[in-house]
Amino acid sequence: MNKTIIGIILGVLVLGGLIWFARPKPSGEGGIVRPDEQNNKAASATRKGSLTVEEANNYDFGTISMAKGTVSHTFKIKNTSEEAVTVNKMYTSCMCTTASLSVGGKEFGPIGMPGHGAIPRIDQVINPGEEANIEVVFDPAAHGPAGVGRIQRTVTIENNAGQPVELLFAAVVTP
Repeated sequence: MNKTIIGIILGVLVLGGLIWFARPKPSGEGGIVRPDEQNNKAASATRKGSLTVEEANNYDFGTISMAKGTVSHTFKIKNTSEEAVTVNKMYTSCMCTTASLSVGGKEFGPIGMPGHGAIPRIDQVINPGEEANIEVVFDPAAHGPAGVGRIQRTVTIENNAGQPVELLFAAVVTP
């Protein structure tokens, strides 16, 4: 009986430790912005510049076929502030998606999902009023036959202006 209770207590402690280590880190430590940091980040974005998506940041490919191959869409972003903004990193939410950044005649990418290859630092400055293109390529066949149905993916652009910019797209994948 005592061994069972001790085993349960140890299990709870180990699980709690794992949860504690896996928690999101503050953005300054390369992690995700926690909800309690959002107000500070919003104020910071006002002071350091701002990236905006020139169209809706949620694109719908509609119905696409695995058999027809990859599809792509280009999002335009713009620095709408009076200060330069630096794009630090960019990555996708799934291995089926890659993204490339084009700004000032320079190309970065294609870049994919963390854990499926290196996510390089970009450290590219976008000057006030300057535009950049993010080409997103989605491979509907990447998940094989199990990948049919409605999907939604995200491209995240980390920058020094505060909150990361998220570009979303969706599609209905058919065989």
